[in-house]
Amino acid sequence: MPRYADDLTLRLARRQYFDANGFGEGGYDEKWVKVKIGPLPFAFPNTAQRVRSVRLHDLHHVVTDYGTDMTGESEIGAWEIASGCRDHWAAWVLNLSAFGLGLLIAPRAMWTAFARGRHSANLYDGEYDEALLDESVRSLRSRLRLGAAAPAANATDVLAFVAWSLAGILVFGTALALTLAPLVLIVASLLRLLMH
Repeated sequence: MPRYADDLTLRLARRQYFDANGFGEGGYDEKWVKVKIGPLPFAFPNTAQRVRSVRLHDLHHVVTDYGTDMTGESEIGAWEIASGCRDHWAAWVLNLSAFGLGLLIAPRAMWTAFARGRHSANLYDGEYDEALLDESVRSLRSRLRLGAAAPAANATDVLAFVAWSLAGILVFGTALALTLAPLVLIVASLLRLLMH
């Protein structure tokens, strides 16, 4: 059963999504994005490119019913990669990172979301417009081909999944290394001081 009823407007459904996840007004005007991966909190700049993409990404959460926990963000990352992020460069980077993480924590869910994305559309072929919020959840689900069961995956879907998995692992690994590098340097410096 979908979390957001078909007859709701996207405006009301997005409001429910924000409220359920403690997102306030979506954080579009914040200078920093604060996230937690497991017990580790970190922040990154909330760039104009990220805001451009996340306004559409939030609506994707509403119509796909993917959650906002690590598995849900990984699933929607796989779905958005498979359905194409076009010129939304921030979406490509963030989704590939989520894709790589998802392969570690929920590989079967990643495949299912990716295969679904290969046979549906998303909003990244356009720009966010407030008028979009007057559309119903049902209408957008239909327009993005999310209402019916996805067709069975084919060999091209499998090859695309393998290729994007490699890209996701590379981007996630790079992001992880860059995030952990300062901690490793601090620990190494402390150990060096203690050993002398």
